Amino acid sequence: MNSTTSERRLEFDAVLDLCRDRRRRIVLAVLADQQRSLTLNDLVKTIVKHNHHLPVTAVSGAEFSRVRVSLTHVHIPALEAASVIDYDSNRALVEPTARFDELQPRLSAVIEADPELEQPVEL
Repeated sequence: MNSTTSERRLEFDAVLDLCRDRRRRIVLAVLADQQRSLTLNDLVKTIVKHNHHLPVTAVSGAEFSRVRVSLTHVHIPALEAASVIDYDSNRALVEPTARFDELQPRLSAVIEADPELEQPVEL
């Protein structure tokens, strides 16, 4: 296996790992759709809306808290570790990186293959 093939395989594995969790797929999909920085609140609301298929106002505060905690303690750190986002915890702002742009075609292919995720994922 040459180095180019090896690099593509590592990149492919990274994309699959990033897309393993539904909440991360939603975050990645909405970042791809919006092509801009988003607040943590934007991402929480988007996940709640897509997971519950209800208006945001119909979902409990406890559910919002669970989603927020999972984002801040699990999913955002995983996306940051993969260098696809930068997270400013002081402003609660998630920003896609150049690495996100590089991986976006592969990320989008995996996200579009998700039968439970209606496209496009919008705020």
